[in-house]
Amino acid sequence: MTKPGRFLPRTSAPRRFRDRADAGRTLAACLTDYRGTDNLVVLGLARGGVPVAWEVAAALRAPLDVFLVRKLGVPTWPELAMGALASGGQVVVNDSVIADLGISDQVLRSAIVREEAELLRREVAYRGDRPAADLHGRVVILVDDGIATGASMLVAVRAVQSAEPALTVVAVPVGPESACRKIAQEADDVVCATMPAQFDTVGQCYRDFHQVSDDEVRDLLATPTTAD
Repeated sequence: MTKPGRFLPRTSAPRRFRDRADAGRTLAACLTDYRGTDNLVVLGLARGGVPVAWEVAAALRAPLDVFLVRKLGVPTWPELAMGALASGGQVVVNDSVIADLGISDQVLRSAIVREEAELLRREVAYRGDRPAADLHGRVVILVDDGIATGASMLVAVRAVQSAEPALTVVAVPVGPESACRKIAQEADDVVCATMPAQFDTVGQCYRDFHQVSDDEVRDLLATPTTAD
């Protein structure tokens, strides 16, 4: 498969999804070119990306695994990302947010230490003793329920690429075009199902945007996406 090397907007008219499963089915329809690809694996960013990724993996008949990324939220505004980190220690910092809000190195380091502990907890909770999928030489589709600043997805892309996959594809139901273009500078392909002209939050495009639980993630990971 040839690397696209640029961002090709594949977007429908602005819409709201019923829930993450509905968003996943819509997103899967944008990814049919990847169905039948050898060595394909779908990674759902925990937690909210896993229900979306399950639908994508089932439609593409690909194996599913979880990928752990934690947002580094601004202390007084947790939903605003000052960066993100993934298992293995990969960190991406949002320099503009840190500069604009005058966030100190100590505050940033404290957030990293706190979120590293949560990453470890979730690895044990979701996988137990099962090792993470081997990504070397594979076509990897990274799925989340949406992107806002793109910090979490960017750290995921960099962490995945350190494993030397054949292709790194980012797929989300919703996000601003500016963030998609930023991620496309490092990913091989970016697919976004809808990009609202007036983007505020990912949740604006969902009727049901409840917080996904650890139990939901475990149940989805235990549900086959491929035929035996």
